[in-house]
Amino acid sequence: MTVGVLKEKMNRVQIPGLDKAIAERKGFDRESHAKGSVYGGKHNQCVILPGNVSMVAEALERRNQNWFVRTKVANNLIIQVGDSNFHLHKLPMVSKCGYLNRLVFQKGNGAGLSIQIDNLPGGAKTFELVVKFCYGWKVDLTAANIAPLYCAAHFLQMSDDLQQGNLISKTETFLSFLIFSSWKGTFQILKSCESISLWVKELQILKRCSESIAWKACTNLQAFSSGEDDTQLLKSLEDNMQKSKSEGVDNWWFENVSSLRIDHFIEVIQSIKSKGMRSDIVGSCIAHWTAKWLSQITFEPDIVKLKNTTQKLQRVTIECLIRLLPTEENSVTCNFLLLLLKVGLVMKINSDILNMLERRIAYMLEICHVTDLLVKNHGDKDSVYDVGIVTRVVEYYVSFILSSQRPKIFAVGRLVDGYLTLIARDENLNVKSFRSLAEALPVEARFCDDNLYRATDMYLKAHPSLTEEERISICRFLEYHRLSKEAREHVMKNGRVPLKITTRFVLLQQVNMTKSMTSMGSSYRRSKTQAMVRVSKSLGNGCISSRKEIKQMSKEVETMKMQLNDLQICKLKLQKQLKKCTL
Repeated sequence: MTVGVLKEKMNRVQIPGLDKAIAERKGFDRESHAKGSVYGGKHNQCVILPGNVSMVAEALERRNQNWFVRTKVANNLIIQVGDSNFHLHKLPMVSKCGYLNRLVFQKGNGAGLSIQIDNLPGGAKTFELVVKFCYGWKVDLTAANIAPLYCAAHFLQMSDDLQQGNLISKTETFLSFLIFSSWKGTFQILKSCESISLWVKELQILKRCSESIAWKACTNLQAFSSGEDDTQLLKSLEDNMQKSKSEGVDNWWFENVSSLRIDHFIEVIQSIKSKGMRSDIVGSCIAHWTAKWLSQITFEPDIVKLKNTTQKLQRVTIECLIRLLPTEENSVTCNFLLLLLKVGLVMKINSDILNMLERRIAYMLEICHVTDLLVKNHGDKDSVYDVGIVTRVVEYYVSFILSSQRPKIFAVGRLVDGYLTLIARDENLNVKSFRSLAEALPVEARFCDDNLYRATDMYLKAHPSLTEEERISICRFLEYHRLSKEAREHVMKNGRVPLKITTRFVLLQQVNMTKSMTSMGSSYRRSKTQAMVRVSKSLGNGCISSRKEIKQMSKEVETMKMQLNDLQICKLKLQKQLKKCTL
């Protein structure tokens, strides 16, 4: 809808004053026009006057919860709206309100007629504006009151069938003008609609505002900005647009959209999707709104201690956000999805929605970075990051995704080991959490366990007060044959590793050395069989129990290495001589 069409529509409902509003926007003459039923003031404001007045009233006075219209004629109609009583006259009210006309006709023509109106959109505050309009006083329309007044006009059936230029037509025109022309005004309208949601949906106000925002978010800012009051806003939005362009993100409208209530936000996002906005921008906007919403909520570790209605609202909110997410790949980050999963678990949302979210995160693990897994805890005694949520997703990946023979399991192994290395220094990270994540992946998810050992060693270093039993439990997944030569040597010299693990590694090293020397024909004093017997007895009886013995065994290993090296050199010399002889 163009400004010209709006102007023509305004003229049809006898509101010639729109010319002045348009003139103000373009910098033309700002003097008041000749007599008219509407005249403009500041941008986003308008004053309306009824065309015909049935009764002249001197004033509208308020006494506590009672309103009195002062005229030369006694009041003969009382209308109760909420806690307020309006002492009025039948003639001006029924001449413009079809709803009141019908009720007065049904109740008869007696004096002191009383009518109670329930659920009037906008309540007593809006009805005060209706009364002013019916009695011929000027009514100031703004972005903050136009929607409730428009809904109230429909509720009271104030159509042009009763009187030309009635309240429905005049509020409709100004409402359309605001929705079309003003970015700021559209959000003010939506804010005023929060208490009258049913009427807003029925009269399509929410849909019209959402489509307007979506159109403007997808269009150049200069195409819709107007008015003196929007000058500062325009400058701010232009700065945001320039910054967004330099960063490669078209997000200048995020902050305004993030101020909306969840039901209005959903409607706006759906409209923006329908306009063809890129899915990653839509996903970023949802993340922005969620971050702002979560900052207003205090979570308890076990349960959210709130009233049932508040719990239900928050549960519905998080479920709606998850359903609202774009389905396109890479439209939202893994970190944001993990945050939603964490909140969803706290809120105890629908299990089907949780499973859907877990599945989506699990499929993303193969392309994630370690930083994507960092979801903070907020309790003083909790670990810095929520390790449990990552373990949950990794276990889901192993249970369901691996069955489809995904080819990038090693990428997930590197991801988990990198994450373990990053969180290992956290003093509040308990043994159970670290071990559960380390063991969540199967053995075949890693080429070798070097990175896992590095993370384990960092954890042991950051937690020196662990008991021997705890250290053994956290190192039990370290296997000799899955570590590189350098890592095995580090284990045997590492005083933080439990003695039992170090002993096993030293003995296995001896066995390997003995095998190599025996295969090369060495006359070393201990045979292969003897070495194996010693290892079995030592491990079974626990006879090796001191660091001193470990050092002695390590020296023997070094001696064996030197002998093995000598044997290899001798073997090479013999092979060279043999080749010369054959030639």
